[in-house]
Amino acid sequence: MSTHDAATPAPHVPLWNIANILTMSRLLMVPVFVWFMFLDGSWWRFAAFAVFVIAAITDRIDGELARRHNLVTDFGKIVDPIADKALTGSALVVLSLQGDLWWWVTVAILVREWGVTALRFAVLRYVVMPASRGGKLKTVLQIVAISVYLFPLQVLPFSDLFVWFAHIVMGAALFVTLWTGGSYVLDAVRAVRARRDARG
Repeated sequence: MSTHDAATPAPHVPLWNIANILTMSRLLMVPVFVWFMFLDGSWWRFAAFAVFVIAAITDRIDGELARRHNLVTDFGKIVDPIADKALTGSALVVLSLQGDLWWWVTVAILVREWGVTALRFAVLRYVVMPASRGGKLKTVLQIVAISVYLFPLQVLPFSDLFVWFAHIVMGAALFVTLWTGGSYVLDAVRAVRARRDARG
């Protein structure tokens, strides 16, 4: 959901700017989140939820900083979606391990996410593929659904309603995830063909 990719990279932008530092901090929060998820007790589950939400917020902040202060870099374009996928992917796997989310949903999303990441690297010499608007919507839906799953719902009244809400949002996230995955493949094919045609 980051806007690292919302502008054209400016010349002479330092690699270790505040936007990229926030992106790297999100990566560092992933093992902390996973560790909290495997500790017993509602308070640790809430701590994991808090870490996940804070990490997701940094995704929004680093993109805004990159856009407003012209700190867009190719490093940010590449690493930002990797950080997103590490965060959401680890959450999906842990939720499935703990029986809160169907494994087939996690597998379908992870195959698409890491497949698109591999595709980005494969076509890197031809084009840098930033996140699309559909990709950003997909990230928002995934984060909302995962956040509801992560929250210790047993402390809330009508917890079953929140579970169904999470299922519905995750279903929408899965649809958008697979749809945008297909779009990325088509865009990559077109970009590679255009570059090869331009080179003659």
